Amino acid sequence: MSVLPSRPPVAPPLSSATPTSGSGPLTPSSDQIVVLYVIVAMAVVIFGFWNVPVVRNLINPLKLFTIGWHELCHITAAIMSGGRILKITIDPHVGGATIVEGGSPGFVLSSGYIGSTLLGGVFVLAGWDTLVAKVMSFVLGVGLVLPLVLVRDKLTIMLTICYEGLLIGFWQALRWYCLFIGVMKCTQYFCIGDVADDRFFHKTNDSDATQFSLLYPRIGAHVWATFWIIFQLGFLVGFAVLGIYAFKITRDEMDAQAGKCLLFFSVLQLNQPPASFLPT
Repeated sequence: MSVLPSRPPVAPPLSSATPTSGSGPLTPSSDQIVVLYVIVAMAVVIFGFWNVPVVRNLINPLKLFTIGWHELCHITAAIMSGGRILKITIDPHVGGATIVEGGSPGFVLSSGYIGSTLLGGVFVLAGWDTLVAKVMSFVLGVGLVLPLVLVRDKLTIMLTICYEGLLIGFWQALRWYCLFIGVMKCTQYFCIGDVADDRFFHKTNDSDATQFSLLYPRIGAHVWATFWIIFQLGFLVGFAVLGIYAFKITRDEMDAQAGKCLLFFSVLQLNQPPASFLPT
């Protein structure tokens, strides 16, 4: 009886799919690369809208939303630090102003830029995920209406109605609408738009950069403006990187998440008892 020589075990074939160097958590997908290009394009467009004399009136409602949140941050910081609010101004043409008595001047003054940048960053995150955008659209819807309590400009009121309508018209593309708001808040009004308004449009209310130079006379307004511009652009980049890292999902997966959210709210509404059976 002959014995066949035993063969050495055969190793399983190597996978032909080798990992690429561009598959890290911070490497943007093809869809995310589009968002990055859109952010740059929006920054250029918003700069034109903000500084062209006639066209700049078309974004009055968005400016009011930005101004209103900025002043709300001042108000909150003033109350937290023991100050008292004397006067509030919110106007698309002359800007916003909050006159405070007492409190911590540095904390109150810096809260406007910081609070606006943080909210803008959240809106930037909405540009990476449809579900986040749909949630933030409710914030935008309320934020567009609230400043009208202090504004009586007819053009601004009509434009606000149009922008509210866009929330419905852009329901399937809300992340681009929210991304536009986020880029505006992070790159233009505070503080680039402030500087342009001070220098070229002679806005009645001084910018916060000018107020910082009055509070700390050894540092000029242009230095403060440069500091806050770098601060805001840094946060814009930071939130963009966070969006790339946190939302590694495809467009179909985003639509599925948003659909589940809408279904959840629909079920809640259907489960509500009729009005005639509500307890009194």
